Amino acid sequence: MEFTAPLYDALRQHLAKNRSSFHTPGHKNHPGPLPPDLLSLDLTELPDTDSLFEAAGPILKAEEHAAKVFGTARTLFSAGGCTLCIQAMLRLVSESGKRTVLASRVLHRSAVHAMALLDLSPVWLYPEQDAGPGIPGRVQPETVAAALNAHPDAAAVYLTSPDYFGVLSPIEQIAKICRSYDVPLIVDNAHGSHLFYTSQPHPLEQGASMTADSPHKTLPVLTGGAWLHIAGERFVSGAKSAMALFGSTSPPYPTMASLDLCAAWLEQYGKEAYPRLENRVSSLKKAALSLGYTLPEGPCDPTRLSLGTSALGIDGSALADCFRQNGVEPEYADSANAVLIATPFNTEEDFLRLENAMEQGVLLPKTENPLSGLTLPTQPPVSCSLREASFAPQETVPLAKAVGRIAAEAACPCPPGIPAVMMGEILTRETAEFLRRYGFFSVKVVK
Repeated sequence: MEFTAPLYDALRQHLAKNRSSFHTPGHKNHPGPLPPDLLSLDLTELPDTDSLFEAAGPILKAEEHAAKVFGTARTLFSAGGCTLCIQAMLRLVSESGKRTVLASRVLHRSAVHAMALLDLSPVWLYPEQDAGPGIPGRVQPETVAAALNAHPDAAAVYLTSPDYFGVLSPIEQIAKICRSYDVPLIVDNAHGSHLFYTSQPHPLEQGASMTADSPHKTLPVLTGGAWLHIAGERFVSGAKSAMALFGSTSPPYPTMASLDLCAAWLEQYGKEAYPRLENRVSSLKKAALSLGYTLPEGPCDPTRLSLGTSALGIDGSALADCFRQNGVEPEYADSANAVLIATPFNTEEDFLRLENAMEQGVLLPKTENPLSGLTLPTQPPVSCSLREASFAPQETVPLAKAVGRIAAEAACPCPPGIPAVMMGEILTRETAEFLRRYGFFSVKVVK
């Protein structure tokens, strides 16, 4: 009897293309620290196997070992990705009863949704466009200082570092400012789990109070595996409860086992593997510059390769298609960039393929980017809270008819990867025109 399994078939068909993986997950589907028999470990909460949110046995020991490896007060496992860690961080800072969060406007939607669920009120911190064209840039210390001066009773400062392009924010200086106000600094470090082992420090080493790390993106961990790192004792006692508030009661044991194995692998091999990777990526960056691509400016993740295409007159999405035709699968592309994630589990064949693909990319037909020169509109006025807008009755309307209406979801053109309008904000004519230029034809608004 024949049966239909469209997703399974699609996964097998993609693997059959034999492209070099420069995307997540970090293990690159190669044999390594993850054993091939993880399916046999798909168990459940048993007397021998412990329970994630009531950990008192092997899970607790595994988390304590990870905390020792990373030098944290506490490291907790998540099988719900970085999303669960972000939700837990925001829950922990909300326990103070304070509702204001000073948050970078460059953030993952899981943080916005968590703030809506917890009824937190963000004060948005806009980045300086200091990393080059088409890239959001960094929130600067003086921006944080001014916001804390205006809101000294904030529950937390929330930043994303590194961002999707590998751009690193000045965490050390910002952490010092936060400490002077006794306000915790929490960091979405989803793309920087490996920074403990690179020449650029991890946010926790720079003074962050908590970080949400997504090792499945850059390390040998199954998809969905993440760590919540806590620097000091302030948030340790409530951390498991905060995770249990949002987390599944059926976390996959193979994913948790991969987190455990990853910590052991890093302890043994991390200090050797990452300098080698940095050197190899450094040579790729030099080759990219010689071909006319641009790279993000300022401090960046030394293992992330983000290729700017505007200077070459090439559309980033067209470059990504060219890469695929040359056996390379990138992580992401937009009209001005192509992003590639390299890990120690990429082979030399992968890197050689990528070098060839970059050479082929510069031969693409030149195009004029109609979005060049666009500047982000001013922040729209706020009409209601994230929570009110998220849970209100909603409807989708044509963009032309949305001016003056309250947005029910964020609209985030890429580039620059900064929401032009957030839920609860009133869509202005300026913002609507900006979105139209990016190809938005409709938006979701509050009824």
